[in-house]
Amino acid sequence: MTTAALSSKGQITIPARVRAALGVEAGDRVEFVEVAPGRFEINAATRSVTALKGMFGKYEGPAVSIEEMNAVIEARGASAK
Repeated sequence: MTTAALSSKGQITIPARVRAALGVEAGDRVEFVEVAPGRFEINAATRSVTALKGMFGKYEGPAVSIEEMNAVIEARGASAK
């Protein structure tokens, strides 16, 4: 198990082994995700939005206009209230 100490300013130094496993370095961002009460997961938040391209495959359905998208968003928003 790898541990780190909390400073008086609320800061921690992520151990080198953990930084290497996450692929992060100085200046990179990490996010803390609560997975259960009092339990957090740390994730590297360094990927560019372009890394998401192709994640779900190509859309094969009919073309949808901006107006149609806006209408659906408006309807869903109204039903959520």
